[in-house]
Amino acid sequence: MNRRQFLKATSAAFAFSTLPTLSSLGSDFLDIKKRVAVIGPGWYGKLDLFRLLQVAPVEVVSICDVDAKMAEDAANQIAGRQLSGNRPRIYSDYRNLLKEKDFDIVIIDTPDHWHALPMIDAVKSGADVWVQKPTGVDIVESQAMLAAAWKYDKVVQVGTQRRSTPHLIEARDRVIKEGLLGKISHADVCCYYHMRKGLTKEQAPDIPAPNYLDFDMWTGPAPMQPFNKIIHPGSWRAYMEYSNGIVGDMCVHMLDMVRWMLDLGMPTSVNSIGGIYVDKAARATTPDTQTATFTFPEMNVVWNHRSWGSAPDPEYPWAGIIYGEKGTLKLSVHKYEFFPHSSKKATLSGTPLFEFEQYPVDRTEKRLEKHVASAVRWHMLDFLKAVESRSRPVADIEEGHISTAACILANHSMELGRSLDWDNKAGKVKGDDEANALLARPYRKPWIHPHPDRV
Repeated sequence: MNRRQFLKATSAAFAFSTLPTLSSLGSDFLDIKKRVAVIGPGWYGKLDLFRLLQVAPVEVVSICDVDAKMAEDAANQIAGRQLSGNRPRIYSDYRNLLKEKDFDIVIIDTPDHWHALPMIDAVKSGADVWVQKPTGVDIVESQAMLAAAWKYDKVVQVGTQRRSTPHLIEARDRVIKEGLLGKISHADVCCYYHMRKGLTKEQAPDIPAPNYLDFDMWTGPAPMQPFNKIIHPGSWRAYMEYSNGIVGDMCVHMLDMVRWMLDLGMPTSVNSIGGIYVDKAARATTPDTQTATFTFPEMNVVWNHRSWGSAPDPEYPWAGIIYGEKGTLKLSVHKYEFFPHSSKKATLSGTPLFEFEQYPVDRTEKRLEKHVASAVRWHMLDFLKAVESRSRPVADIEEGHISTAACILANHSMELGRSLDWDNKAGKVKGDDEANALLARPYRKPWIHPHPDRV
């Protein structure tokens, strides 16, 4: 489906006219080239950055990566992509990059355990920030990130780009906003991808970190443990030491999508069960099986993941399914379908927007998730519009914090074996000192854990 077909197929009632374009950002924006710094220009860091370069006249002035090979490769690719042809400066310590203060925007695409500190320091340095999800690996981190954005009055967009995915915007407008579901009282969210790294200690033994990687800095505030090939590059999410598992990686997207579509806030309680049930021999410490119930005043949203076996619906292995009294809406990154109760076939459907005519490099870019390219571009344009107008973007840090905190509570509930009732005003679990003690992970010295009262 190309852009022309997509726009022709959509109803005039859709809110696509609100999508920012370069011209709608105003002449001041076009005349002033925004300067960008990138902390973590690995796989997704480049994917995000290159979409920004496609839609805005930005200049990438500096990048930071603790992997010297990755940094060199990213600098070379950026020089080939940006209009000036300039090669950005390279740093191995983000704090030295931020001292320069010669940027307007900072993109943070580090591993999860390195989201909070750079984001807080970036807004302190005067930058608006794009930060990948989840907002933090613990709830106090996430609360501190939110507090810092508010204190320093900065625009922060979280990389939960389902809110900017064209076919999902279409589904929200055509089905939910038009009332085709009727009363909505339940949603399922799920992931059945075999994405947990199932290597054993024999297959991935402890080895010295490569000399081009500053593994001490890579570890940062996380607990230090021996290096192995799973950890870097790319598979660190197999470890709870650096992430929140599949819930923090995949549930945060689908839960956030449902929250956005249905205008849900923070759940009042979270209950979860799960663990490592099947893949016990693997080095991975993330649960291979987990169910979580997020209770909102309006309804429940239930999450399931298994990194083994098959998906109940092979067409929706990573998805959200919203149930109404009049029908069912199935949603994924690859399509949506609306099934009214009176029909066994979908009466409305949509697929991703591919913009190959306008952005032909999308066809050949290495490791690009082609079906999400338009979503990231739209998300970047929404971010730029918020930067220019000093307004909240669609995936504002507060929304990212809510979805992140809910997923982290699911892990705590699973660990403690009980439901957790959340006091949103206090930012704590109600009447549960043991659960509240988990809200801030211990930091490895000399790193100091951020706190919302001390940003």
